[in-house]
Amino acid sequence: MGSRIKIKKSDWAYIAGFFDGDGSLMVQFKNRRNTKTGFRPMITLCFYQDKRHAKPLKWFRKIFGVGYLSERNDNIIELRVNGYNSCDKILKKLEPFIKFKKKQLNLSLMIISKLKKLSKISQKDILEIAKLADKISKENYLSANRKYSYKYFQKLFKK
Repeated sequence: MGSRIKIKKSDWAYIAGFFDGDGSLMVQFKNRRNTKTGFRPMITLCFYQDKRHAKPLKWFRKIFGVGYLSERNDNIIELRVNGYNSCDKILKKLEPFIKFKKKQLNLSLMIISKLKKLSKISQKDILEIAKLADKISKENYLSANRKYSYKYFQKLFKK
């Protein structure tokens, strides 16, 4: 991580427990006209907390050495970490301690592993990643309707 503070296993266990309760993993597809497929997958690791209790999120950010805090209109503060390299490092540290979001974590690590091997992303790659992203979304507590789902890309790429 980008931090120089000493991080104990118990710290990672605490963060994992927090993530199991008040965290999420998302895969988004960003429009990128300069790519062959027109899209770039982005992994996001999120932690949520009432803004009155933001101290743990600030501590997590210090430990991770990456991410940004933002306050929502509903008095919730979010810590977001974007990018597959940053998420990969953090998720691998949390992995031994995760209890309830193992499936999302493992699917995310599969996507990250795939992205790390690619120099360019093909339509086939986008479809494979979208299928895994749909599985992550189904596992999440509040599963949003995904605009860029596997079905969306299937239709788009058939043209």
